[in-house]
Amino acid sequence: MGLISAEEYKASLDDGRIVYYKGEKIKNVVRDPNLGVCVDVMAIDYEMAANPKYRDLAVVEDPENGEPISRYYYKPQNADDLLKAHELIVKATELGSGYIPLAHDIGADALNAINITANMIGNQDYIDRIDNYRKELQQKDLATCAGVTCVKGDRMLRPSDPGQAHPDSYVRVVDKNDKGIIVRGAKMHITGAAYCNDIFVIPCRAMSEADKDYAVAFAIPVNTKGLTQVCRPFTSHISDLEFPNTNPVRVHTDSVIIFDDVLVPWERVFMCGEWKYAAPLVYNFALMHRRTGCAYRIPLSEQFLGAASAIAEYNGILDAPHVKEKLTDLIIYLETLKSLSKTACYDFVMRSGVAVPNPIATNMAKYHFAHNYHEVVKTVQDLAGGIVVTAPTYKDYQHPELHDYLEKYLQGDKNVPTENRLRMIDLIRRITRAELETICLHGEGSPMAERMTIFMEGREVLKECQIIVEEMAQVKR
Repeated sequence: MGLISAEEYKASLDDGRIVYYKGEKIKNVVRDPNLGVCVDVMAIDYEMAANPKYRDLAVVEDPENGEPISRYYYKPQNADDLLKAHELIVKATELGSGYIPLAHDIGADALNAINITANMIGNQDYIDRIDNYRKELQQKDLATCAGVTCVKGDRMLRPSDPGQAHPDSYVRVVDKNDKGIIVRGAKMHITGAAYCNDIFVIPCRAMSEADKDYAVAFAIPVNTKGLTQVCRPFTSHISDLEFPNTNPVRVHTDSVIIFDDVLVPWERVFMCGEWKYAAPLVYNFALMHRRTGCAYRIPLSEQFLGAASAIAEYNGILDAPHVKEKLTDLIIYLETLKSLSKTACYDFVMRSGVAVPNPIATNMAKYHFAHNYHEVVKTVQDLAGGIVVTAPTYKDYQHPELHDYLEKYLQGDKNVPTENRLRMIDLIRRITRAELETICLHGEGSPMAERMTIFMEGREVLKECQIIVEEMAQVKR
């Protein structure tokens, strides 16, 4: 089969999954007026594969049988594969108005990370299982996501520490039988899980021998018995207080996923007790996921730059020297992110038969984006002015007794209609919201996580540079 349509993807979600939203059990996520908006965003991946304009980006030939398959589930072999995957994520996010569709990308990050780690472990069963599961994903074109972050309990304690309030703060194996393993626990911050087909589950931290029951990785369907999701509230429609906009709203929600003694068949188990390899699996996923994160933050950064330029013009301050300086900073921010992201693809490394982006360049790109993100938001809001939070609503602007006053007094540059200025204010208010700031800062790992990885991967660079200067100084060891 190889590829499915957007409608086939949507039909697959009516499978009895247990999903709660705002205290209500949702019968069908596709027909729900809120979650259905998220489903439409995820469907963009499938629409791109069916569109001749994007087919070369979204689809590749299966090297074994020549069938078309999603590029996401193809095992990258070189820089060109990585660059096309990067371009695919950027374009998909552009079509999602700044939201990555998520049907395949983060699941693919987990797939490749498990592939590499299974080979590191050397367990042939794990290697065969993940290879077979990759083929299944290629053939069924399933939407997948990654359940990584456990609820953790007391963050100062290890998973197995008796000081934890209960032993299920991290997902763990509580039993095994001839059919598979039984797992219990909860994951949180899992974006898109409510409207995926399958969920990859991997550890979120390094483990000790005492934590071996928590060193588990697997994949299961979302409608598996014992699996329940609770979605966070989100804004799914433009308020009638804002200026009308016919562009579809794009948004995702995150889930708390509860595993209540869930049976995972052995053929879907990729790690079970190999505690020494929990950290490498987390590392491999973080590397892949940060590459993905950098790609889908490029369209958002372009939105910030465009909004900053537009509102500076509308406010009549575009030619002010300090405004030009701020816009220059935003250009540097965007172009540095783009350059580092592409450099990571060109300077790739091979790991267990998988081409992966350069670890240092990838982490530098993600760190650059997250570390400077709040300054960028501040710049955009600064250029917009306090009107971002104090402007009258669209209903006020429409009111016959107020319209002429607001049209007169809320105009900026005389050559720009007042309505254009107020529409831009609405957009800036939406794209610089605090919720998005938190996701951009902590998604794919905090800035400190990137710094730690950069230093770890950069130790060889340190050694090489030290040898050079020691030779210059004629230092003998």
